[in-house]
Formats: sequence, C-alpha cells, structure tokens
Amino acid sequence: MSTSRLVPRGAGVAADGVEGNARLTSTTGIILFLLFAAIGITILSIRRLVLPHVFIGFLLIPPVALKLGSTGYRFLRYYLRDPRYRVAGPPILELRLLAPVVVISTIVVFWSGVALWVAGNDSGWLGRSWLTWHKLAFIVWIFATGIHILAYLVRAGDLGLADLIGGHRLRGALTRQGLVVAAVVLGVVLAIAMLSLQTPFLVPSIGDR
Repeated sequence: MSTSRLVPRGAGVAADGVEGNARLTSTTGIILFLLFAAIGITILSIRRLVLPHVFIGFLLIPPVALKLGSTGYRFLRYYLRDPRYRVAGPPILELRLLAPVVVISTIVVFWSGVALWVAGNDSGWLGRSWLTWHKLAFIVWIFATGIHILAYLVRAGDLGLADLIGGHRLRGALTRQGLVVAAVVLGVVLAIAMLSLQTPFLVPSIGDR
C-alpha cells in the first residue's frame, strides 16, 4: 500500500514531497483495505448480498483510480530520474515484479464487473462471458494483492495515519485528505447512479457457470 524507503525528513521540502506521496498512497490504501474487506464479506453469500457487492464495487472505482494514480506518479518520477525519488529508492525487486500483476488484474476485475452490470451475464469478450472474466481476474487479483497488502500493511498504517494523528505533519495534508474524501464521495455517487440503471444482469445466475 505504501511506498518504499523515504528520503530522511531532514532533507526538507524534497523529503516532504516524497513522503507526501507516500502518505497519500497509504491513506488511500487503508480505505481500500477496509472496502475490500467489506466486499469480501459479500462474496461469502453473493446471491443474497449481490446488491451490496455491486454497490461497494462501484464505490471502489474512484479510490482505486486514486491509488493507481499516486503509485503511478511515484513510478514515473523515479524512472524519469527525479533526484528526490531516486534517493528514496524503488520498492524491493520482488514487489516491483509483482506490481504489473496487481495493476492488470485490478483493472480487469473492475472492467469486467462494470461490463457485467451494463451488458449482462451472457455478453463477453474473446469467447468468454464477463462473469467468467470477472471470476478469473479475481482469482489472480486476490493472490497478488494479498501478497502486496501483507508486504505493506504495517508501514501503510503508520504513514496513512501520520497526517491525522502523527506528530510530524507535512505541507499538503489537507489536500491529501481532501483527495481521499473526494474519491470516496465520488464512489458513492457513482454507485448510486449505476444501481439506478436498468441492467440485463441476472442475479439468480451469479453462482452459475
């Protein structure tokens, strides 16, 4: 959820910029962890809890986009040789290799879920239904993201709460908090809008195929 090693705080504004990005990534990661836990509960009884599952799924889209954006920004700054991010260093090699799997499986999970709701169970791509793509992507996603979460959980907690309860507040704290709140609010609006649409998705067949 968080970034890797940070520039020492004594490095001043440069360090604040890198750590600010890490705090935004981590705060968003904490929100996602809680929402993923909630949607995981709905999977245990998907037929009965399909509407909460769909609602949380759509709600997750803006926070997921924010998380991908903050980590993608750090990735670009590092490989464009921004001195601040070069000093901070990359994540460990194993997690860098895992990152594309996490990103691609995340995109496919949400893409197939949206397509399933909009186009229905029997539609699909490359000879497979959207429901099949959703299930296959989820299997890959749960393992890859589980490793990612375990690797960053403690560090993400420390960084994610630092702007709220930490003794070292950085400039931009309100902006970071505002981005996270805006992402969640936008997610709620999106979820309400999508659930109000007429959909060819058939709830009884969610467990089929």
